[in-house]
Amino acid sequence: MARSLYDWLWQHEFWLPPGITWQDMQESEDVHYPQPRELLLSIPFALILVVIRCAFERAIALPLSSKLGVKDKQRPKAQPIPILETFYSTRCKNPEEGELISLAKRCDLPVRKVERWFRSLPVIKCNKECSSKKLKELVDKRRIPCVHVVFSFQKPWLWDHRECWTGYPQQPLQPSLFWYYMLELSFYWSLVFTLPFDVKRKDFKEQIVHHAATIFLISFSYCANYIRIGTLVLVIHDASDCFLEPTKIFNYMKWKKTCDSLFMIFSAVFLISRLVIFPYTVLYNTYYYSMEIFQPFFGYYFVNALLIILQLLHVFWSCLIIHMVYKFILQGTVWISL
Repeated sequence: MARSLYDWLWQHEFWLPPGITWQDMQESEDVHYPQPRELLLSIPFALILVVIRCAFERAIALPLSSKLGVKDKQRPKAQPIPILETFYSTRCKNPEEGELISLAKRCDLPVRKVERWFRSLPVIKCNKECSSKKLKELVDKRRIPCVHVVFSFQKPWLWDHRECWTGYPQQPLQPSLFWYYMLELSFYWSLVFTLPFDVKRKDFKEQIVHHAATIFLISFSYCANYIRIGTLVLVIHDASDCFLEPTKIFNYMKWKKTCDSLFMIFSAVFLISRLVIFPYTVLYNTYYYSMEIFQPFFGYYFVNALLIILQLLHVFWSCLIIHMVYKFILQGTVWISL
């Protein structure tokens, strides 16, 4: 049974263009192609990253946040209100607007007071308002692969997108690209491992979808030797993310002018890279340019489906960023909620 499943999964029709088989991907002393089994290295690497992150948070990030003057917001202790306590103990979540109104009527209290009561609970405080915890997550979160943004400028396919498909799929794997892929995949696995313990933000569900799609995309692109197009995807993401985490850090530090400046830079880079460069450089490339080399096959449809999922997430986050920019223009205040 297991052997049959293995043979079915690794049919060359799934992973390679028509006319190419696994025999055509044989290695030699001078030529090395991506091997699916090498992806297993990302799991121990991810665990090592988690250990390094925990040690870094305890030894450096948390003391650093204290020295930078980042403090958690202190909320008054919630007063005992039996009706609200019963709701919270049974539902264990923030009430919706309709539930707030109903609870306010039952308690004969203003809606705002009921809302403040739920906000004062320790669990809600821990998930929503721990600025020092958010800061220590951010200090170690972004990230070694950002260095690859500079390194990738040396790659010819970054400038001539048709180079992504020259000789495909028989494109030897360079050691630098192997380690870049391993670092990226290990990093996203480490995010999945620590997701239950991190501060839950408003886009928590979208983060799960994003991490899953990214892991599938990196893994599949490695197995099918979509390394060149994969590096384009990763570099485009890293380009804007390099500005996001410093913006959040300065926001928690209350360095308003620096935060505002970085936020505007991040917004411009994000919107241009995710809504303009990504569709043209990646989606158009994989959808049209690839067909100049080979006919569509399963891998062609699968990788494009994953890329479209990423693009939908880009649109979702772009809407949030545009809304934040609009509030910044009107109110002059940046509130980093992502």
